[in-house]
Amino acid sequence: MFTGIIEEIGEVLAIEQEQDSARLTIRGPLACSDAQLGSSIAVNGTCLTVTDLDEGSFGCDVMAETLHRTALGRLVAGSRVNLERPVSVGDRLGGHIVQGHVDGVATLISRTPGDHWEVFRFAIPTSMSRYVVEKGSIALNGTSLTVCAVGPEWFEVSLIPATLTGTVLGALAPRDEVNVEVDVIAKYVEMLVCKESSC
Repeated sequence: MFTGIIEEIGEVLAIEQEQDSARLTIRGPLACSDAQLGSSIAVNGTCLTVTDLDEGSFGCDVMAETLHRTALGRLVAGSRVNLERPVSVGDRLGGHIVQGHVDGVATLISRTPGDHWEVFRFAIPTSMSRYVVEKGSIALNGTSLTVCAVGPEWFEVSLIPATLTGTVLGALAPRDEVNVEVDVIAKYVEMLVCKESSC
């Protein structure tokens, strides 16, 4: 489990494309400082298993389902990625409960600057939009954010300078894609309500 508080911006060193999978090598000295083989690290919000460790870098395998559901397949050598280690029992939960199980991809529509922040508007598929509510939590490339406005097929978040500089979100341009994990609580509520009402 993660909190959506990004610890470090890593760099993709290499990508080996297989027929229906990929192997990533990522530089992230902090993220792999206490990692072991089999440890989990969230890469742009996607929980991946460490399969190799080297001086300040780690390797991980990305299966077909993950490539299909996330934007990891669009990464290239040199791409910057958000990294977060799993939360330890007893740590503060600074963001919200983030599983690292990406639900899909959203596309940046626009950036509107404010005095000390920027408002980002994203297009989101209708299959995910029902889980996005104003003042609710959402994870974009693994970053815990609060939704500030919603529409039928879009939502907005406001990013402060610390988020713009401390995550890869600050480098986004219109039409760029991000991994989205909606609030897991919303999905469980929907499942329980539908079971009760046979919807």
